[in-house]
Amino acid sequence: MTARTRLPAGLALALALVAGVAWWLWPASATPAVRRPVVAAGQLPARVGVRLVRLSVSGAGGLLDLRFQVTDPAKAASVHDPATPPVIIDEASGLVVSKLYMNHAHSGDLKAAITYYLVFENSGNWVHSGSRVTVLLGDAQVEHVVVV
Repeated sequence: MTARTRLPAGLALALALVAGVAWWLWPASATPAVRRPVVAAGQLPARVGVRLVRLSVSGAGGLLDLRFQVTDPAKAASVHDPATPPVIIDEASGLVVSKLYMNHAHSGDLKAAITYYLVFENSGNWVHSGSRVTVLLGDAQVEHVVVV
């Protein structure tokens, strides 16, 4: 291989490597989140049957841990409805975080007064403590939730 052929091959390899790393780190969903009716956090139990407990960064910044307490199990079933998947949207960047860690989703009946969790992949640490996000759960969304 001559120096003339090594340079283009090296550039192609470098570009492929950069593209692969960027694809792996970028956590945004390929499809935009479908917006839902906006409710205040205090109205979420009446609409969806859950109360937001906490949204925090964990896993050295690579995960977002969303905790919610069930107030009405019948309504709360919508949290895991494929038609209205749980989503977190960073309000500053518009970044959509929707991939659950290891495709986790609760199965079985939800029980009142129990706190459940959803863990989202936050590859690249795009959403961090102090970020303001919109949380989409069931058929509602709560804006301006502060990540701890």
